[in-house]
Amino acid sequence: MSSLSAANSRGTSGPTAEALSLEGVRKTFGSTIAVQDLDLEAQAGELVALLGPSGCGKTTTLRMVAGFEMPDAGSIRIGETEVTHLPSHKRNLGMVFQNYSLFPHRNVAENIAFGLRMAGVGRAERENRVAEMLDLVRLPGRGDMYPAQLSGGQQQRVALARSLVVNPKVLLLDEPLGALDKSLRESMQFEIRGMQQRLGITTLLVTHDQEEALSMADKVAVMSNGRILQIGQPNDIYDRPTSRFVAEFLGTSNIFEGKASADGKQLILSGRGGDIAVPLERQVQPSGSLMLSVRPERMRLGPDQGSGVNFEARIIGAVFRGNYAAYQLDVPALGRELFVYRQADGPLGAVSFRLGDVLKLGWAPEDAVPVSP
Repeated sequence: MSSLSAANSRGTSGPTAEALSLEGVRKTFGSTIAVQDLDLEAQAGELVALLGPSGCGKTTTLRMVAGFEMPDAGSIRIGETEVTHLPSHKRNLGMVFQNYSLFPHRNVAENIAFGLRMAGVGRAERENRVAEMLDLVRLPGRGDMYPAQLSGGQQQRVALARSLVVNPKVLLLDEPLGALDKSLRESMQFEIRGMQQRLGITTLLVTHDQEEALSMADKVAVMSNGRILQIGQPNDIYDRPTSRFVAEFLGTSNIFEGKASADGKQLILSGRGGDIAVPLERQVQPSGSLMLSVRPERMRLGPDQGSGVNFEARIIGAVFRGNYAAYQLDVPALGRELFVYRQADGPLGAVSFRLGDVLKLGWAPEDAVPVSP
């Protein structure tokens, strides 16, 4: 049984799984700082997503791990081996690109076997391992087909198989689903994540798609201006952002800016009719500036919110989005608009409230998260 089969049959980390560690990594292009003193660690068998907008440094980071770019400072380790200055072909990595990068003149089997052939693996062993990979990516019997004869999702599976067949220590995914349509992209998220977990291979995923990162990763590192602003498990990053950037980049967020009360137990907002006190979950630094983030799905909307945070709001926009409705509300006391998501509770296509409805808007203090500017 090959190492790939053994790892797959056990459902645990395969023998090639290694931790990935970056320490103090820095990269500049002329006067532009692409990556600034970046620290990152992926445990063996873990999938870590680098998430951020274009130009944030995530792809440059992945290219340094791959050996396509050399850092100006810092170190990169795979397991116990320092690979900072090793050429890419000596790092034992697998890589999948957004455009698949398959050879159009080679059939599926030849594409998958290419790395094995370059490594001098014998023909019989190549054929066995290619057959294994075709089964793993659910393309049995497709070895004689050419890339042009495959769908986008099938081509992506071939690209994955080609990367995995060499038993890499780390798998690098560079926007791997960006070229697929939405429904196929969602399906491939499950497939890639399932394969990664079965093989137990350490994986670094680069994406600008928030849903993709949250769905697939064990840990998400949100990047901006060459730095990691926050890293943690997907639910922690989403529910407890530490900065306004993270709160607004990972979905929609209602941001409230004000000042903490003298006792640090309330947020004082400047409203149209004067100051408004909003209770906090926990005490903060007294009398300092304060910013809170409240997710739209955490806000409560109805005829009466009882005690606590309780604003009058008028619905000025209502959009059906499948399993939930999105509402845009004018809140006169605050002199601003807010957004609320409410789970669908009626017939398909129905919204619970209508344009012009005047309701009470509130939220639980524990759902208001302090964030930095």
